[in-house]
Amino acid sequence: MALLQWNDRYSVGNPAVDHEHRELIDLINTLHAALRAGGGEGVEGFFGDLYRAISSHFALEEQLMRTHGYPEYAGHKQEHEALLDAIRDMMDEDDVADEQIAGRLDAWFGGHFAGHDARLHRKLGPH
Repeated sequence: MALLQWNDRYSVGNPAVDHEHRELIDLINTLHAALRAGGGEGVEGFFGDLYRAISSHFALEEQLMRTHGYPEYAGHKQEHEALLDAIRDMMDEDDVADEQIAGRLDAWFGGHFAGHDARLHRKLGPH
């Protein structure tokens, strides 16, 4: 079973960005399946790969915000840093249950995609 399912509340209204966000969710589910099957490097590897993928996505978004002089850049960047901190915190926990991981990621994606990302991509339009 997938850790996260795409939910329409994640949509930011930009097909290209929604596709990228779906790819992040697919990556989370792929990494989670490998972790559950005992493959890879375990929890540390799961979070490490997730951290790298999300960091890369955030770097691209932050570049777009700087390039376009996005007025909510500071708050949006702060949200990015908060998620990366949360992922690092989960990496440090000894025993994180699947439900906890799913709940935390779902809450974050729901809030961030529908809030900060939706406002960003409405402002920037297609890119």
